[in-house]
Amino acid sequence: MKILIAEDDKHILNGMSDLLEKEGYIIIKAVNGKVALELFNQYQPDFIILDIMMPELDGYSVCRAIRKLNEDVPILFLSAKDEEIDRVIGLELGADDYMNKPFGIHELRARIKAIAKRYLKSKHLTLSKEDYFQFGDLNVYPTELYAKRNDQIIELTLREIKILECLYQYKNQVVTRDMLFDYVWGYDFLPNSRTLDQHISKLRKQIEINPSIPTLIKTVHGIGYRH
Repeated sequence: MKILIAEDDKHILNGMSDLLEKEGYIIIKAVNGKVALELFNQYQPDFIILDIMMPELDGYSVCRAIRKLNEDVPILFLSAKDEEIDRVIGLELGADDYMNKPFGIHELRARIKAIAKRYLKSKHLTLSKEDYFQFGDLNVYPTELYAKRNDQIIELTLREIKILECLYQYKNQVVTRDMLFDYVWGYDFLPNSRTLDQHISKLRKQIEINPSIPTLIKTVHGIGYRH
C-alpha cells in the first residue's frame, strides 16, 4: 500500500514516514503541494495525507486537483487550524478524514489502519477467494489485519500479514531469508538482516502460545524459517 504524505514541516514528515514504514507501508514524501501533485500523477498512491497550509499549492488545491483525476483514493487532511469551517471545507472537497495538529502516534496509526482495511477489501489482496487462511491453530484475516485463536483477536500490521502469507504459501518448506525479504519488503528495498529477526520475534510474541518454544514459525538455523 503506497501512501503519499505532503507536509512542509520536515520533522513531522520524516516522523510520520518512519512510523508508517515500520507498519509496512511504502511512503512517498512531498514537501509542498506542487510536488505532491506531481508525485500523485507519477506513482498513483493508494492513500494520501495532506497538510492544508503548504507552499506552492495548499492542501485544498491539491485535493481539488486529485479529485478531478481520482474520486476514490482516500485523503486525510492534517491541519494546525481547529476551526469547524476548515474541516467542513476539507470534507466538502472530498477528503475522507481530518486530523488536527498536534496528533498522537496511536491515533494516526488507527486511522491509517482503518483506511488500509478498506483498501485491502477493495483490492481483494488475499491469497484465495476465502476471507481467511489457517495458520496452525489461527485463522488469519488479511483484509481485516488480524488473526483469531478461538475468541482471541490478535491485531496485525500489513507487514506481519505478509510474513504469515509467505510462510503459509510454502507450508512445511524452508523459506529462506531472501525469499522473505523479496515477498515482504520487495525487490526495491533490502533491510538489514536484523530487521527481519526483529519482526519475527515480535510476531512470535503475538501469535505463539509459548514464544520461547515456537511451533508456528520455526527457525531453520543459517537458512530461514518454516511453518
